[in-house]
Amino acid sequence: MDRILERYERYSYAERELIAADPESQSNFSLEYTKLKGRIEILLKNQRHFMGEDLDSLSLKELQNLEQQLDSALKQIRTRKNHLMYESISELQKKEKALQEQNNQLEKKLKEKEKEKEKEKERSVTQQAQREQPNGQNSPSFVLSQTLPSLNIGGPYQVGETGNEEQPPQQPQPPSRPNTLMPPWMLRHVRE
Repeated sequence: MDRILERYERYSYAERELIAADPESQSNFSLEYTKLKGRIEILLKNQRHFMGEDLDSLSLKELQNLEQQLDSALKQIRTRKNHLMYESISELQKKEKALQEQNNQLEKKLKEKEKEKEKEKERSVTQQAQREQPNGQNSPSFVLSQTLPSLNIGGPYQVGETGNEEQPPQQPQPPSRPNTLMPPWMLRHVRE
């Protein structure tokens, strides 16, 4: 209970001091208020002038002053804009260089992989050729000579004694069965 009473007395005492000091602070506040209100009016008036409003009341000297202020503000704005543009251009150029380097590296890797694939193809072709031709008997010319019989249209001819003319043989010889890998049903047409 004593604590509560002490707190009450402290707060009531602090309140009494604020009320006693209040007339002085109110006069200070009213002075500060009028100063701030005048400043706000001047700023609003300047803002309207900068926006191009209420220019009729300005004299020639005030208009020239306003024009100079606008010119200097425009110069600052343009300078800042150019600075930002140069910075963005330099950053874009750095990015371009980095991307170009990355592109060059990727091209090198792609060429290396293509060379590796070509080498691998060559290896596989040579390995396949070695498997197919261990003794040279599976070569394409050997296989063709074994599978395709030589055909003479019009029958067998021999070169005559003069060496220039071809003459039919005296006695037709029955065709012998060629040593081929062709099936017999295909050879029947060749014999006839």
